[in-house]
Amino acid sequence: MPRPRSLSHAGLAAAALAVIDRDGLAGLSMRTVAKELGMSTMALYRYVRDRAELELLVVDLVLGRVDSTPPPTELSCRERIEVMVRRLRDTVGAHPEIVPLTVVHRHRSTAGLRWTETVLGLLAEAGVEGHRRVVALRGLIGYITGAIQLEHLGPLAGAGTVALAELPPEEFPHLRQTARHAREVGADREFLGGLALLLRGLGL
Repeated sequence: MPRPRSLSHAGLAAAALAVIDRDGLAGLSMRTVAKELGMSTMALYRYVRDRAELELLVVDLVLGRVDSTPPPTELSCRERIEVMVRRLRDTVGAHPEIVPLTVVHRHRSTAGLRWTETVLGLLAEAGVEGHRRVVALRGLIGYITGAIQLEHLGPLAGAGTVALAELPPEEFPHLRQTARHAREVGADREFLGGLALLLRGLGL
């Protein structure tokens, strides 16, 4: 007879997320999660089949923290979409290393599907239909994931911006000047400014 299970999927996902937050996505493995939980690697296979299932649990855990309920109707449709985008960015941005996992597993995550369904409903209310709605959704998801990655791996306040600001002016005048302005742009201003441009481009 198999031994009774004593570890919940939520507990397992929390341990895997702790490993990712500490060691990066490259540090995630059945072995490292088993060590985090104080059990053998073989014992961990009683709870999940493989790393892919472990990844999905992590994605569901994080995306499950995103409020997917429609924003108040007194807001404009554009403002309501912005609220949904900010909810996802703020939640996933707290664990930036999992961004690639959200892309790979988003179609299998019930929590992620709920957020997507709400956004699609808002786009429909705004009259965005057919192929345009497909492109709009993909554009929003691509913007969120890309922005989180940029903020995490190459923030405007980081050393890369400093290096660009010191490039030879005779060879890279525009890049040098732009980098110098970039040092004055905070993460929220960068994100919301780009989002405003994207929503405007969608006609919202």
